[in-house]
Amino acid sequence: MDKKEALKIVQEEPLSLEELPAMFKKDKEVVLEAVTNFGDALEFADESLKKDKEIVLEAVTNFGPALEFADESFKKDKRFILDLAKLGSDALEFADESLKKDKEIILEAVKKHGSFLRFADESLKKDRKFILEVLKLNGAALQQVDDIFKKDKEIVLEAIKQDKDALECADKSLWNDPDILAEVNKK
Repeated sequence: MDKKEALKIVQEEPLSLEELPAMFKKDKEVVLEAVTNFGDALEFADESLKKDKEIVLEAVTNFGPALEFADESFKKDKRFILDLAKLGSDALEFADESLKKDKEIILEAVKKHGSFLRFADESLKKDRKFILEVLKLNGAALQQVDDIFKKDKEIVLEAIKQDKDALECADKSLWNDPDILAEVNKK
C-alpha cells in the first residue's frame, strides 16, 4: 500500500485509519485527511500527531469531543479551549477540570449554546451571581441550572428576557406569576 491508497481509504472511511499500517498513522497528510472528514479519527493517530496543533484543531473543529484523544497539553491550554468555546465547540467536555472553573471560558461557551453550562464545574453552577450572568447571555441555559434556581423568580425572569421558551424549564410554581407572564407576553 502506498500513501495515495492510504489517502483514498481515509477519505472514504476516516476511521479506517485504525487499520492502516503505523507509518500512515504518523503521516501528517494522511491523518489530517482522516480528521478533516471525521474528527474522532484522531484516536488512531500516532501520539506525535496528537501533539500537532494543526491536526488537533482540525479534529476538534469538526468534532469537539475529539479533544479526548488529543495530547493533555491542549486540554490544559486556556487560550486553545477559549478559542474553541468561541467557535461553539463542545470540546469543553474534555478540557482540564481547572478550565471548567474558568468563568470566561464557560461564558464564551454558553453564548453559543446554553446547554454547554453542563460542562461547568459544580461550584459555578451553584454561584447565583454567575448563573444570572450566564442567563443574560443565553436564557436557554436555564435548562442546565440547579432546580433551586428554577424556582428563583429573578433568575427565571432573566432567562425569559433572553429566551421566552426558557419558561418551560422554570419551576411550575412560577408559570402563572404575573411578572413572569408579563415578560413572556412582551412583544
